[in-house]
Amino acid sequence: MSISFARRVAAALSLAVLIAPAAHAGDVTFQIRNNHPNAMRVELYSQDRDYVWPGNGKDFYLDDGETKQLPISCNDGEKICYGAWVDGDESTYWGVGPNNQESCEDCCYTCSGGQTEEIDLEE
Repeated sequence: MSISFARRVAAALSLAVLIAPAAHAGDVTFQIRNNHPNAMRVELYSQDRDYVWPGNGKDFYLDDGETKQLPISCNDGEKICYGAWVDGDESTYWGVGPNNQESCEDCCYTCSGGQTEEIDLEE
């Protein structure tokens, strides 16, 4: 292989890397209200990659009656679902539940900026 051919291949590969679309960061704020008489824990789960907010074995905590804004950074177009459960009782849950193990109909949102409507979790 000639040196000039190798240079052209290297230049083409470098250009391809620069042109390839990267995942664009986005932001969305989940607005969640706990209307259950007990405190609850919440996690947000990406359905497009192996990622959880807040992550690192932590979760969001909501006292009974509390409304919380949960801002996250995500990839534009990424599908994010909430999972919530009563503190100390993982069998009482909303959305995809603890550890993203359940299915849901109305608990997922697309990362596209802005905020969700108020998600009202009640008995």
